[in-house]
Amino acid sequence: MIGLTFVYPLAGLVFGAFAALSAFDRENPKRLGNTVFWGLFAVCFLVGDRLGDLGNGVLALALALIAGAGQLGVGKPRTTTSEERERLARVHGAKLFLPALVIPVMVLVGALTLKRLSVHGAPLVDPKQATLVALVLASLAATLLAKILFRQPASAPLQEGRRLMDLVGWAALLPQMLAALGAVFAVAGVGKTIGDLVAHVTPVDSRLAAVTAYCLGMAVFTMMMGNAFAAFPVLTAGVALPLVIGRFHGDPAVVCAIGMLSGFCGTLLTPLAANFNLVPAALLQLKDRYAVIRAQAPTAAVMLIVNVVLMNTLAFRR
Repeated sequence: MIGLTFVYPLAGLVFGAFAALSAFDRENPKRLGNTVFWGLFAVCFLVGDRLGDLGNGVLALALALIAGAGQLGVGKPRTTTSEERERLARVHGAKLFLPALVIPVMVLVGALTLKRLSVHGAPLVDPKQATLVALVLASLAATLLAKILFRQPASAPLQEGRRLMDLVGWAALLPQMLAALGAVFAVAGVGKTIGDLVAHVTPVDSRLAAVTAYCLGMAVFTMMMGNAFAAFPVLTAGVALPLVIGRFHGDPAVVCAIGMLSGFCGTLLTPLAANFNLVPAALLQLKDRYAVIRAQAPTAAVMLIVNVVLMNTLAFRR
């Protein structure tokens, strides 16, 4: 059955290639840091399940030490110049978008069909990982299509991928790290602890206070976690269920929907949501690394206030 055992080795090989290419990039003064960093990340995908908890913990600390010591630099891969890209854009025109469009189409089709395939009655693809497997297959297909259409060197995808990873830097690891943090919080019972604290400081007879605590808590905890989906089960179990829904009888559907939207307000304000806030600034090479967050902050503040008002009215209409 095709699942994560198919996805992880491919990811490990790609990051291993980034490490190898970084080692020979003499124009990057920090090439050693890049080589070790991406090499360790490759090890995480290739043999992480064999390292055990201690081994993976040491690996994570090593990655944090390299990034924290400022040992990551931006390499200069052998790729096309700005002038060559402009010329190729004029030559190929709209065809440049075809490989990018292949990916969402194949992912959608694969997510709907792969989980239904079977061989001798056994699933061909792990139903729980069908979307992820489809994404990998779509990425490989898009890479092959780009190679056929544009006839670039075979190393071009890896060199361009390394260039993007160097620009993004350590922030590329945040989704994986934060997912692990969310699991740790759940096991440690953080949700119950937060619920007890909020119940202690929130007036028992104030519905508005309970709603405000939940919406504000979702935003703040999302800023800490970098992901509203990680914050949602913690705050909902600790605050929404016992207070907003249990004590004041709020509509669960409305409470949860607006609560999640409040979490998204926190997403707009945190550098830990790297794929939304740091990656665009890095790819555009903006001088202000937090320019995206600064631009989004007023919108997030207004949305959060509106969410409190909406939940306090819509969730209690009976």
